[in-house]
Amino acid sequence: MSVPEDKNRETPVENTHVPTTGEPQAASGTEPTHTSYEQTTDHDYDSHYHSDEYHHDDPYSQQSYGAAPAESEPATTAIAPVAAPAGGGGSKTPPAAEDEEDDDDDGMLRMSFLEHLEELRRRIVSALIGIGLAFALALIFAPEMWKAVSEPAATALKALGYSPTLKQLSPMDAFQIIYMKLPLLAAIFLSSPWVLWQVWSFVAPGLYKKERRFAGPVVISTAGLFVLGGLFAYFVAFRFGLEFLLGIGRDINVEPAINMVDYFDLFVNVTLGIGIVFELPIIIFFLALLRIVTAKFLVENSRYAILIIVILAAVITPTPDVFNLMLFSVPMVVLFFVGVFAAYLLELRRDDKGFPWLSVLVILLAVAGVAGGVVWALVAKYGYKVIPHWPFLIR
Repeated sequence: MSVPEDKNRETPVENTHVPTTGEPQAASGTEPTHTSYEQTTDHDYDSHYHSDEYHHDDPYSQQSYGAAPAESEPATTAIAPVAAPAGGGGSKTPPAAEDEEDDDDDGMLRMSFLEHLEELRRRIVSALIGIGLAFALALIFAPEMWKAVSEPAATALKALGYSPTLKQLSPMDAFQIIYMKLPLLAAIFLSSPWVLWQVWSFVAPGLYKKERRFAGPVVISTAGLFVLGGLFAYFVAFRFGLEFLLGIGRDINVEPAINMVDYFDLFVNVTLGIGIVFELPIIIFFLALLRIVTAKFLVENSRYAILIIVILAAVITPTPDVFNLMLFSVPMVVLFFVGVFAAYLLELRRDDKGFPWLSVLVILLAVAGVAGGVVWALVAKYGYKVIPHWPFLIR
């Protein structure tokens, strides 16, 4: 069907000339146009208004009943990058959106809930394997370890004038304590670095990249403080507390008969309890890492912290005398200030400041040298000798 000519149209139709590929464009500021007074043929209207992309029922009304008109869809234009002038001037290309993101998100692993459960199962299995290997190793040296564990009781009983032996009340007591519970306790201490590493490996994927750099120091410090607490309990706290407890009834016709099960339970409670208490610097460090406390806040409120530590030491100390109270409270106060120092180092790192480690190391070496000289003088000239437990020097 031919399209009738619009006789009312008096103005010419200006068609914007679109240059093709390879055709030179006009100079800037000029816009070449092509004016046509010819009647539009049926073919032009049919090919333009009845194509696959556009469909107009009325070619003059420009109303679309199919797809949206061409003017409603913005044309996609490829923009070539503008090269900077040779002199270094000109505008610079804005950075990509990815470069504006926080670098802390680099390396953070995103896992689903089931993947978290699978990772947790794998870490628990690895930790149990480590504990099992340590248990097998400790089982080989079980008799020697029992001699070391029972030595504080033998020393205390001998000092009080009693027979240095423990009692077995049940046929299974010796087997359960020497070959089951004691190797398990030793395995917990021996495998503590491996277990803590598994815990950290499970938590680390959810941390930022800069926070994962604390993995090595945190694991080593946590395991070291736990073992140090166990050694302090064995060589200092447990010995003094045990001698006091066994000597309470000596002057009122009470002779101690210590069951090896009860003795080992007391040994485990004191050893593990003090080992956990020695984790105080790690707790303070994590509180500072989470910005819950600051080093300044801890120093300003240190008197309240010392009061709480003394009250806690009075509760867990097995003896009511002041000397044993100080044996528990003084190391805890020292550990508190070690945690404050760790929080201070963390704040310095956040502010990109350094700590004078060389000067501190020189001071510590000087103090250690003086202490070593004093011990040498006491041993060489005043008849003192070194013993493997508190007070470590006797005459």
